[in-house]
Amino acid sequence: MAAVQRIVIDNGAIATVDADDTEYATGHVVLAGHRIESVGAGRAPEGLENVVRRIDATGHLVTPGLVNTHHHFYQWITRGLATDHNLFDWLVALYPTWARIDERMVYEAARGSLAMMARGGVTTAMDHHYIHPRGSGDLSGAVIRAAREAGIRFTLARGSMDRGEKDGGLPPDFAVETLEGALAGTEATVKEHHDSSFDAMTRIAVAPCSPFSVSTELLREGAELARRLGVRLHTHGSETVEEEAFCQELFGMGPTDYLESTGWLGEDVWMAHCVHMNDSDIAAFARTGTGVAHCPSSNARLAAGIARVPDMLAAGVPVGLGVDGTASNESGELHTELRNALLINRLGAHRAAALSARQALRLGTHGGARVLGRAAETGSLEAGKLADLVLWKLDTLAHASIADPVAALVLGAAPPVTASFVNGRQIVEDGHLLTVDEDAVARATRDEARRLARIAAGG
Repeated sequence: MAAVQRIVIDNGAIATVDADDTEYATGHVVLAGHRIESVGAGRAPEGLENVVRRIDATGHLVTPGLVNTHHHFYQWITRGLATDHNLFDWLVALYPTWARIDERMVYEAARGSLAMMARGGVTTAMDHHYIHPRGSGDLSGAVIRAAREAGIRFTLARGSMDRGEKDGGLPPDFAVETLEGALAGTEATVKEHHDSSFDAMTRIAVAPCSPFSVSTELLREGAELARRLGVRLHTHGSETVEEEAFCQELFGMGPTDYLESTGWLGEDVWMAHCVHMNDSDIAAFARTGTGVAHCPSSNARLAAGIARVPDMLAAGVPVGLGVDGTASNESGELHTELRNALLINRLGAHRAAALSARQALRLGTHGGARVLGRAAETGSLEAGKLADLVLWKLDTLAHASIADPVAALVLGAAPPVTASFVNGRQIVEDGHLLTVDEDAVARATRDEARRLARIAAGG
């Protein structure tokens, strides 16, 4: 067998985000194949064999790769629309356009979404894709292919909707599936693409869209399907006050109680947003180990509110960060969420004590890995974990006068990414992608955005 090849990173500041928040003012990381072999203070040990590359990380902060826990890739080609709407008005405005997507559009939109995240330090991403218009092609396959080409570790949350306009839902009827079709399509996607191995690059979750766009039967049977197949569950929950009123009117209970009644709380579940949670809701999430994807920029863009993240963390709820779809977060990258999670939560009841810079970094790394069920594999820099990490350049004009590198990363402007590794493979160098042609992706996404707009307009 060929000897394992090593990459040695020396002389950088290290934020491991391990259980003790260990940091080194000057330290090293050694990668051996697709795993982290060692992390520590000072220079790497002498005498290492098969060192194929040495990186001088002077002026850099080395962290785990960022983990995105909630996104809708297809929205990359509908950015900048309905910019002054709340969630429900925004959905009403955009569903007629989204209902016209096809496989080529979804593939190019996924490439755009993934490229933007990768350039900004994301090494693990997810996509909640829930729109499957009739005759639109293999949308799940298109997204997975784009993630594989980008070289990002990936979870596809295979979404679904079965409540169209005729049943009181928002999407056009031709853009939703039947109960049977949604379950069958989801099971087929899991069986074809899910990889449960430690170093898996592709995993699948079962993900009906939201309490107001799917039937109770789809929620209940989707949960049963996920547990039979041994995969995780994802949906939207408690995003707006209107959702609370909807659940009270239809089901006689709030979103958390309703979702629990259908089997949708547990250590294998994470929900997006969770903005309007009372003490009882937070206690239920903590008791069951249900995770939260906190999306501060999207919550602000759609005027949904401020999630009670400090209270969730104090109760022991797993919390990660999400970009959310780029039709409600046009920047499409996760560094913004580190900063906004800290800033927006300090506007809430806890004020300056809400979150620290290190807590924000933990949300974007280890917290996200925990929410996706991958904390044993990634999300911190520890020996034996997967070689997913980022070198942030902090010695330029934007950051050089900030002594604390973690504060510089979280509170400062987005730093250049000198290098980003996924599974030991470098995918970004000096701020540019190594896996795809950024200019070609930009042209293709622009073309698909224009094609979708023409189709939606009847042209």
